[in-house]
Order: sequence, then C-alpha cells, then structure tokens
Amino acid sequence: MRRRAGRAALVVLLVLVVLTGLLWGLQRRLVYLPDDGPVPAAAEVLPGARDVVLETSDGLRLGAWFVPGTGPASPTVLVANGNGGHRGYRAPLARALADHGLAVLLFDYRGYGGNPGSPSEEGLARDVRAARAYLLGEAGGAPDRLLYFGESLGAAVVTELATEHPPAGLVLRSPFVDLAAVGAEHYPFLPVRALLRDRFPVAERIATVQVPTAVVLGTADAIVPPAQSREVAAAAADPYRLVEVPGAGHNDRVLLDGEALVGTVVDLAAEVTG
Repeated sequence: MRRRAGRAALVVLLVLVVLTGLLWGLQRRLVYLPDDGPVPAAAEVLPGARDVVLETSDGLRLGAWFVPGTGPASPTVLVANGNGGHRGYRAPLARALADHGLAVLLFDYRGYGGNPGSPSEEGLARDVRAARAYLLGEAGGAPDRLLYFGESLGAAVVTELATEHPPAGLVLRSPFVDLAAVGAEHYPFLPVRALLRDRFPVAERIATVQVPTAVVLGTADAIVPPAQSREVAAAAADPYRLVEVPGAGHNDRVLLDGEALVGTVVDLAAEVTG
C-alpha cells in the first residue's frame, strides 16, 4: 500500500512539474489570443473612419482606425482592446460612441490584426503610447479632452499609461486585480504568481491615478470575477463610478456596446470635458 501511495504521489508530482513547465514556456500563448485578420478597411466598417498607422518607440508600425468627432473640440476616446480578437470586433463600440459625437481610436497591439511583433506587457505599453501620441499629434487632440477606455486586459494597459500620462477620464471594463489573481482563478493548482512573466498590477496602479474613473462589470462574468473588478473600483484614488450590468458575462454583447457601457463613457466624457 505504501509503495502504491508513493507511486501515486510521484505521478501527481510529475504531472504538476510538466504542467508548470508548460505554463512557463507557453504562458503568453494562454494570455494573448490574437486574431491575425484579415482586418478590413476602416471605411468598410465605420462610416467616416480612416485607416491610420501608429509608430512605436521600438520601430513597429501598427494598424489602427480613427473615427473623427463631430467637431474640432470633440472629446476623444482611446480604446485598448482585451486579449482576444482584433480591432474589428470593437467596431460596434466605436460606432456607438461616434453616434454621440465622440472621436474614437481603435488599434491593434503588436501581433494582433496582422501587426508585426509579439505581445508582452512591455510591448503593449509601447503600443498604447504610440496610440496616445497619434491622437495628440496627427489627430490634433488635446490631453484635457482625452479619455482612456480599457477592456479587460486593456484596462491594465490604459491604467499603466495613466500613471505616466493621466487622461481627462478613465473607463475600465471588467478589470482584474492583477494578472496573477485572475490566472489563479483558472489554474488554482499551479503557482501562477511565481511563474508569470507579465504582471499587469491594475489595483496597485489605479490607486496612484488621480483622474475621474468609472468601472463597468458584468455580474455573471466567468472570466474576470466581479469581485476583482469591484476591488479595482474600491482602490481608485479619485472618486469613481461603479456600474454593474446584471446577468452579463465577460463576452456578452451588452458589455461591448450596450446602453449601460456606452452611457458610462458618454456621461464621463461630458462630465470631464464640460
């Protein structure tokens, strides 16, 4: 009996070692789920939109779509995607925001939507800075009329950007506390925090960002537990707005361009840009 128990324990140990090795070697393939496209021309998807190119600090050229606002002083929304798909999947959001007169930039990270490079925390930080530089440069936007919108992983991307370049307002949709916290929900038997290369500490960073912040979550989110999004909201240093969409899952359409989500962005834009 002792020998059998010892063998069983050894098998379990070997399985855990193999799984740990796989997580270490393949973790970015589990975190980042890019869709290579093809991505259509902007005008085919969004009326009045144009294709633009973002240039990163490490020399990559990234595809993006820009939808101008209704006037030269229109608030502008920089949209940072979640970890899956490409910018085409966020076209309904851009269309809904544009219908309210807002300018919108949709862009793809490195490795997404046919872009060169491979995604990483450092790489995505470079990518979103290139997006901001485009909006404040070629697009003629103003820092005091610029909002950041981040979806899930994108919430981590724009929160990090906000620590260095604060926007007029910040909207975080389904944010997690940090990547290890959400990873542990899905891989509870592995030492996720010890293994992860990319950290994305959203709750820690949001506490240092002094701008009006709104957090939107779905109460039936099975990817990012609602409790984590609430924790991020509670950590926000600036007075925040917490919007809970009853019964909504992480990838439900209502959390893409639903009334509660779009209304939150539009209301915050009106509030912070006057």
